[in-house]
Amino acid sequence: MESSWQGNQAFYALQRCVWYYHENGFVMLKEAFMETGYRNQVLIIEDDNHIRRFVAINLERNGFEVSEAALGRQALQHIALNRPDVIVLDLMLPDMDGFEICRMLREIDPDIVIIIITARGQDMDKIKGLGLGADDYIVKPFNPLELVARIRTVLRRTQYVEKRHRKVLWSRPIRIDLDSNQLFKHDCLIEVTPKEYQLVRVFVENPNIALSRNELLNLVWGEDFVGDTKTVDVHVRKLREKLEDDSSKPQLIETVWGLGYRWRKDD
Repeated sequence: MESSWQGNQAFYALQRCVWYYHENGFVMLKEAFMETGYRNQVLIIEDDNHIRRFVAINLERNGFEVSEAALGRQALQHIALNRPDVIVLDLMLPDMDGFEICRMLREIDPDIVIIIITARGQDMDKIKGLGLGADDYIVKPFNPLELVARIRTVLRRTQYVEKRHRKVLWSRPIRIDLDSNQLFKHDCLIEVTPKEYQLVRVFVENPNIALSRNELLNLVWGEDFVGDTKTVDVHVRKLREKLEDDSSKPQLIETVWGLGYRWRKDD
């Protein structure tokens, strides 16, 4: 009971930090962190000192900035002041349940990357962890290089779709309101589906970059999507009908023959 109370106290402290930053001009806690945080910061939450240091050393050797916490409430207090990009979370902690920490973190910040490490290998534990918002799951014992690869994969995927400090994306004549998830052309609202919105956002955040159909599938539909690249072509065709002045002569979404598409943005 005491451990649960202490965990809740840490969580409430995290919520109070949200209000504190709001009173000082920030909209919410995660945006305050977005202004001051650095990419590739990893927090390891693991009570086993040997495992924690072993993981930390390997992450540091691969270019990550690493912080450590042995207890759940200690980790929550750290996150309230120093928002990491990635959290490596052990489920079996002495003071708090790892699943509950995952739920708390996802409630506070939907964008932070959470990778669960645990000795539990049961499918139901994996399903529960992923269902609570974890981005990936790795079972002990594991090769530390595999953890590095998984972290980089998730970061590479999220860096396309999350520009954390901006609320509006511009690529004239297109404007994307990130708060309302709405798309405008010349200040006129354009009705798009959720996938069309995500696809435009990926394009606008990566102007003049050729993106393959497979890259777009992974970024918008996810790596577990079952389907083929024609899905991308269909959505691009519909977007051109909505966004282009003349969909037969596209000026915004260009075709890169043999590869995919590119969002054109003139300097």
